Amino acid sequence: QVQLAESGGGSVQAGGSLRLSCTASRVTYSNYCMGWFRQAPGKEREGVAVINSDGTTSYADFVKGRFTISQDNAKNTLYLQMNSLKPEDTAVYSCAAGRGGGYCDTWRSYAQYDYWGQGTQVTVSS
Repeated sequence: QVQLAESGGGSVQAGGSLRLSCTASRVTYSNYCMGWFRQAPGKEREGVAVINSDGTTSYADFVKGRFTISQDNAKNTLYLQMNSLKPEDTAVYSCAAGRGGGYCDTWRSYAQYDYWGQGTQVTVSS
């Protein structure tokens, strides 16, 4: 059974940085794409970034240039480095794993992913 566990959330002032981690058990990165989603109160869950098994990445426009997704295969850990944080980045952030042969062509779609973590809260104050 694949299990995903996020950590690294917290409270930070606008302009600050946080690094989220997602530890994955029983995930072989060559077979999965890994994504980050977020959900703010009263809003739909939205895709933030994805990394495919070949290392290619995609980002939502609202985080481009500020967030970086990466993974450490040896540690079975996915990361999301978040810089220049804004109050509108406040949300619960979740990692997800999709089996689609290591590539998620519709990465913004929930249906692309098979496993989800519980999420970690990120709060950015102005």
